[in-house]
Amino acid sequence: MKKYSRLTALFAFSMAGWSALQAAEDIEARARAIHEHVFTIDTHDDIELGFATSEFMPADKAEAQVTLDKMKAGGLDGGFFIVYVGQSARTPENYLKARADALAKFDAIHRMVKLYPERIGLATTAAEARKLHAAGKLVAFIGIENGYVIGKDLSVLKDFRAQGARYMTLVHNGHNDIGDSAQPRTEFGDKGPEEHGGLSAFGEQVVAELNRLGILVDISHVSKQTMMAATKLSKAPVIASHSGVAGVYVHARNMDDEQLQALKQNGGVIQLVAFKTYLKDGNDANVSNFIDQIDYAVKKIGIDHVGISSDFGGGGGIIGWNSAAESFNVTLELVKRGYSEQDISKIWGGNVLRILEQAEKFAAQSGSKAH
Repeated sequence: MKKYSRLTALFAFSMAGWSALQAAEDIEARARAIHEHVFTIDTHDDIELGFATSEFMPADKAEAQVTLDKMKAGGLDGGFFIVYVGQSARTPENYLKARADALAKFDAIHRMVKLYPERIGLATTAAEARKLHAAGKLVAFIGIENGYVIGKDLSVLKDFRAQGARYMTLVHNGHNDIGDSAQPRTEFGDKGPEEHGGLSAFGEQVVAELNRLGILVDISHVSKQTMMAATKLSKAPVIASHSGVAGVYVHARNMDDEQLQALKQNGGVIQLVAFKTYLKDGNDANVSNFIDQIDYAVKKIGIDHVGISSDFGGGGGIIGWNSAAESFNVTLELVKRGYSEQDISKIWGGNVLRILEQAEKFAAQSGSKAH
């Protein structure tokens, strides 16, 4: 009788293990089907000045976190390739240098799509993005990081829109003429946490011009006062292209609940970023920690205002999502937590495409000649 009981217990234990394995396989299969079906867009991928040259071939550079091969392998359909220029002292000479560096990165992104026309195309509108995706091509968007690149010249924005820019981060690390940064830099003359008390008078003009041109106002990296002012002023939805939430982990770059509510009221989107130092203490942040931030934002402001970014090439990357090739792991964790395909479609790209369309609509109504 005891032998029979042991065999029964062993059989029950084996069946439970098999059932758990089967359930895990079912979840993964469902996640793979969803991942293949939805339009996945990462809203922040930094590039080097040597991008799309012999120094950095974007198809297959082994050490790069984002390449065309890795995007394809990981089921990442599109990405915002970033025209980033770092901060320096605010002088006419440095403004000219920053603009030249920005144009070099615009050229590099255009060069990439010319090098691989069968694999990737540049989208300057949401409709173009959907058309490229339907044709089976990867999609490149362009974002600008750091309004410092325009100096004090508002007219530069029209030129950048003509180059394909779809968002611009108003400020980076260090205050500029547009507004205050969440992370001031004393080496560039910042004398305290505030210079303008948020958005400057010039910054207000910049927000209005970005709206007019259909370029999304990006409020990542900015101070809370700058974010609140820009979000209130913008007539089109804003984007936090790569940010975190302070309700999960407090960091100068993470947005608090008041900011999240302002973002929701504006109709904008926060793209939660897989940057380990914005997620938790230590260096072991993983996909689960990342999705904790998505969970928090969804509960606070709703599924229509939340998205995904990596900051690959700019310090981003976590255990489980350290390159574009591992993008499926994000979808898998979302499925494990009960998100539907409709939810995941919105988070991975649908919400960004929606606000791009709204920005385009506002620009058309305002009579912009940039398109």
